[in-house]
Amino acid sequence: MMLNYHNLRTLFQQKPGGTANKSLGFLAMSLAIILIAYDFTAFSVAINKISTEFNSTLNHSQWVFNGYALTLGVFIITGGHLADLYGRRRLFFIGLTIFTLFSLIGACAFNLNILILCRIIMGVGGAMMWPAVLGMVYALFPEEKKGVAGGFIIGVAGISNAAGPMIGGLLTDFYSWRLILLVNIPIALLAILFTWKAIAADVVLLKKKHVDYAGVLALSVSLFSLLFGLDLLADPQLKSELIIGLFSLFALSMMIFIIIEHYQNEKALIPQELMQNKVFFAIGLTTLMMSTVFFAALLYLPQFFMRELGYSAAKSGVGLLPMILTYALMSFISGAVYKRLGAKCLVSIGVGCLALGMLLLSYVHALTPYWQLVVVMFILGVGIGLAYPSVTTAALTVVPSSRMSLAGGIIYMFRTAGGAVGIGISTCIILLSSSPLVGMQHAFLFNAILALFGLLICLFWVKDHTSESYSD
Repeated sequence: MMLNYHNLRTLFQQKPGGTANKSLGFLAMSLAIILIAYDFTAFSVAINKISTEFNSTLNHSQWVFNGYALTLGVFIITGGHLADLYGRRRLFFIGLTIFTLFSLIGACAFNLNILILCRIIMGVGGAMMWPAVLGMVYALFPEEKKGVAGGFIIGVAGISNAAGPMIGGLLTDFYSWRLILLVNIPIALLAILFTWKAIAADVVLLKKKHVDYAGVLALSVSLFSLLFGLDLLADPQLKSELIIGLFSLFALSMMIFIIIEHYQNEKALIPQELMQNKVFFAIGLTTLMMSTVFFAALLYLPQFFMRELGYSAAKSGVGLLPMILTYALMSFISGAVYKRLGAKCLVSIGVGCLALGMLLLSYVHALTPYWQLVVVMFILGVGIGLAYPSVTTAALTVVPSSRMSLAGGIIYMFRTAGGAVGIGISTCIILLSSSPLVGMQHAFLFNAILALFGLLICLFWVKDHTSESYSD
């Protein structure tokens, strides 16, 4: 902990007179990250109560979790474009306002569809906030301290992930899941106040104002069609023609998206200058593969605790702490040692741990003692904590500074959209299995295989060199 405190102290040792604003700005960005990360995990232990209150099925209720994640992932690239084009601070305020307003409306929802709609729109707000936050954080500090800053900001996300299930479980058991959303409001107000005082007015880095809205629409239709198809696939009462139609729409929309991106050139949602950067592309694919593991653990470990071990929502939230706290701790450590070990080493070790942890989880059963689960969750936490901050920092340091917000958005798209699709596939596997326990075992094995693919991509294509880095 002394090492972490020293890193945090030296992070703010800049020119005289600049430390106060820099510290307040870092605090403001941390509060925004808390909102986004807390809302990822808090509902993972509330799905059963929501299903009971609204008399819904698991594959319908999971959209409270998945709708937020998928929308955040799909629109976050657009958020990165808009942040770079119109100003990070401006987009941050707009996104945070949307996020806060629909947190309040969602807390008052009287049916499941309204709650899901609010969560989807909250994802839009988060998609505006996240790339703007990353851009502003990395702009606060010099090049040699970006790794430490990235580690601490992702560490804040890890701590928020840790608090999410525990707070969400306590609120769900002793009051209501609705308070999970109401907690967002005071945090958001503080973030707005601190940002207004500490972050300088926007300096627009890109003058040509073009956003690939056609690409956004095609990608959105494609991914939502895929998830709805997977959702309906598990319902034997629905006609196969509808499911085939959704999967066909997914394939057609994805083809249209690829064609649009080809002809848009540098105006594309994902510009060619980034996609032709082999290191950046490999980092994105690795992020996609490992995100399925993180999302599966967040959603299905609490389900296992409640269904097989008989835990309450609060106890299930506390049960996740070995994984989430390890994730938070390792996020701080990975930031401190990033320059010494490099992205390839840290990410390879991290993704390897994720593959091993999921493989071990595929053998769980109703009589598995909790201490064995703690060991597995520790392995998963080490993997997530080493890999996530490292891929984020690596991605942002191999692109021009004018593309940092966009690059952060693309990596987060791989993280959230990839994880959401992974959850959709895992849910389908569970619902089509002979029992929930057998389904979870198969889903965990599926995620272990994906993590292994991520490890291979990292080993072969992620490189530690500066030839493709930018500093402008």
